[in-house]
Amino acid sequence: MSEDGSNADSGGGDRSETDSKVGRLIAEYDMEGMAEELERRWLGEGIERRSLRDLADEFNRELLRRAMSDAGVSPLEGEVNNLYRLLTDSDVSSGERTRARRSLESDDVDVDSLTRDFVSHQAIHTYLTKYRDVSQPSTDPEDKVEKDSETIRKMRNRLAAITTKTLENLSRTERISLGDFTVFVDVRVTCTDCNATYSVSDLLTRGGCECENA
Repeated sequence: MSEDGSNADSGGGDRSETDSKVGRLIAEYDMEGMAEELERRWLGEGIERRSLRDLADEFNRELLRRAMSDAGVSPLEGEVNNLYRLLTDSDVSSGERTRARRSLESDDVDVDSLTRDFVSHQAIHTYLTKYRDVSQPSTDPEDKVEKDSETIRKMRNRLAAITTKTLENLSRTERISLGDFTVFVDVRVTCTDCNATYSVSDLLTRGGCECENA
């Protein structure tokens, strides 16, 4: 099982959608039409384009709604959204989260199993691109990620230049002893979920970390 919840393709053949976590859940929860809806929302076909994080939240809320329905519960308007927030939002207190879990458990919803089924934005991306062969067209030649990457590069170069000038001044005035030198500025990012480390340029180029947020 790979980090995005999909099975590794050892044979090099065609992969079934149910080999991915998202595809498996669509089948298990009998979410007919969900695959096409995820595509439509990500591409913005006839509607406002959704981000991968938005799609993951929408998918997880649908899992919650169906889990409640399977337990014989008819959610009130707004109840699913509120319960999902209580289960997942980092700003929610432990007491509020516990009360939400107990409320669902009292209705015979297996909360532990449900929350394990929740997917990350990366799992949605893997499903759409690797199992549905969907690619999102770029409508902006100056994509935001590219612009932000350029901003970071400029700041890194500026930091290197300032550091070089400062060290040269300190060396020239004999405040420090330093021979010929070169300054390197290496900005690295470590994901605390999977402990993988990337250079910031590599992280932005690859579109983020590929770990699965449980």
